[in-house]
Amino acid sequence: MSTFAGPGFLAIELDGAGSDGISRAVLAAESAGFHAATFTDAPAPGRANALQRAAFAGPVTRSIALVPEVDTVYTEPFHISTQLASLDYVSGGRAGWIVTAAESPEAAAAVGRSSVTGEALGQEAAASIEVSRRLWDSWEDEAVIRDVATGRYIDVDKLHYVDFETPAGFAGAGCSVKGPSIIPRPLQGQLPVLAPASLLGEVPVEAVEAVLVSATTAELLAAEVRDVRARVGAGVAVVAELNVVLDARGQAAAARHASFDGGRAAYAGAAAGLTDFLADLLKEADGVRLHLASLFVELEELGRLVLPELRRRGALRPVVQDGTFRDLLGLDRPASRYTTAAAAPAGAGK
Repeated sequence: MSTFAGPGFLAIELDGAGSDGISRAVLAAESAGFHAATFTDAPAPGRANALQRAAFAGPVTRSIALVPEVDTVYTEPFHISTQLASLDYVSGGRAGWIVTAAESPEAAAAVGRSSVTGEALGQEAAASIEVSRRLWDSWEDEAVIRDVATGRYIDVDKLHYVDFETPAGFAGAGCSVKGPSIIPRPLQGQLPVLAPASLLGEVPVEAVEAVLVSATTAELLAAEVRDVRARVGAGVAVVAELNVVLDARGQAAAARHASFDGGRAAYAGAAAGLTDFLADLLKEADGVRLHLASLFVELEELGRLVLPELRRRGALRPVVQDGTFRDLLGLDRPASRYTTAAAAPAGAGK
């Protein structure tokens, strides 16, 4: 059972485009009919990070959601929150966030911290999500008033302290955030948060809007999706991860497969076979994120042969111009928790 009724959606990973090719890649993905573009974060000297590349793509696109990976272990939660909120403004409400939390002694050394391992990784991710959500709510929707007569830009009564501290027993470094945020509430109110299924447990299901599901083989992927669906229920989108290598430009997929970095379920073969595979997979999953062997080679085949046929079969939901990422996921725009608290009568909610 899906978190939204009806057909599914397709996301495409655009990391292979590099910084210089982002505009070309994201416009090609949008033109092909993809619903979301994701950006893997792989820090390298002189290379813009995933969030910066997503922000660069924001003004040149109109329909495709922009969803960068952002580390939660060695990045300050306050900075994560404000940068993602800015991405939401730059993209017109099409921003999302893929939460990452991985062991990285190199990243720890770069910021002068001890390396985080084990259950502390998930705890850091959960704390970062909670801080970001509180900060996004810390400005009520009506906080910006721009009252020229009185010279008031904001109504300070509609800004709120978040007063977050990591709980007792926290295995990581911990943090405390007073707030409020330094920028107004995001256009979506709350950005959709996606997390790998491997983080579930330390990261509560109710803290995310979508879960990314991987499997070792394509044959096991649908079963893994069903297993995660049973764990998270109908209120969270389940998104399958799939590597794709296609027969293209006169060369068989098998000849190109060896050069593709594996580690997740993969489809290698003709475009027609991929279409059938995705149509079946989208009966189980709310969405699929594709990782392509060669970005522009596979993208050409997908846009020409695969996505049009999936739409003809009714397997994909329509692309909505100027919609939000929450719209794509079938989610309402939530009220700020602080607005709700302020409006509630004394004793309510206890």
